Amino acid sequence: MVNFIPPAPGSNLNNDDLTQLFQCSPQGGMRRSNRTNTLVIVSNHVVSIYDDRWVDDVLHYTGMGQLGDQSLDFNQNRTLNESRANGVAVHLFEVFTARTYTYIGEVVLADEPYQERQPDVEGRERFVWVFPLRLQSGSLPAIPDLTLQQLNQVKEKQARKLSDAEVEALARRQGRDNVGKRSAKVTQHQRSPWVAEHAKRRSKGICDLCQEPAPFNKKDGTPFLETHHIVWLVKGGADTVENTAALCPNCHRKMHVLDDHADRKLLSERLSGH
Repeated sequence: MVNFIPPAPGSNLNNDDLTQLFQCSPQGGMRRSNRTNTLVIVSNHVVSIYDDRWVDDVLHYTGMGQLGDQSLDFNQNRTLNESRANGVAVHLFEVFTARTYTYIGEVVLADEPYQERQPDVEGRERFVWVFPLRLQSGSLPAIPDLTLQQLNQVKEKQARKLSDAEVEALARRQGRDNVGKRSAKVTQHQRSPWVAEHAKRRSKGICDLCQEPAPFNKKDGTPFLETHHIVWLVKGGADTVENTAALCPNCHRKMHVLDDHADRKLLSERLSGH
């Protein structure tokens, strides 16, 4: 077995460096290495069908298997499930920028794996296994604010390419009461791009508050409206279809300056009919 020293948390590696360091496969989201007795897991936020998310410093990581129901005994799902007893060290990388792997640290199971429904690679609903993982020690490395902003832009572009029905389905499936966060120069809430895109399309170019048309169209011809959480995320609001409105810039600023109860009630009543 090869002895090795993992990179410092927050370090960025390319795929060749990762493969050489851990002596593992160059492909896949779960990469077992017998030579280093490690399991490398990758949470790819740029290109992935999986719904991985951080909640209170615990990563809820979707297991292995892209087609049909996942099995807890399948390949590296079993390795990860038994990692508290099998002696295999589990190392987590996240991808925020294409082909760049950010090392987060060594992780351990925070709780028992559980099942939930997610789509497979062909878009069909199936059962997956989700592994709650936390850092073995230390704290999560801060990700540059610009990196997270660029990731959000990529997600927004992906959302705009989907049909109305696809966006609504993703918005309703991925919207959640307990909103994920991660440490940056400032704490950013990891909002669902599908929820935001659905709110804009549902409005059909009309501000949900003042009921006036968007003040202008963007270069791509779509109305310029901004998404707003009726109950703010920082106050415990949910990132869901029912809590997200599309507002003109003037009304959006008004909501953030006044946060008027009557306006919140009016938005909630209007959106409850959709």
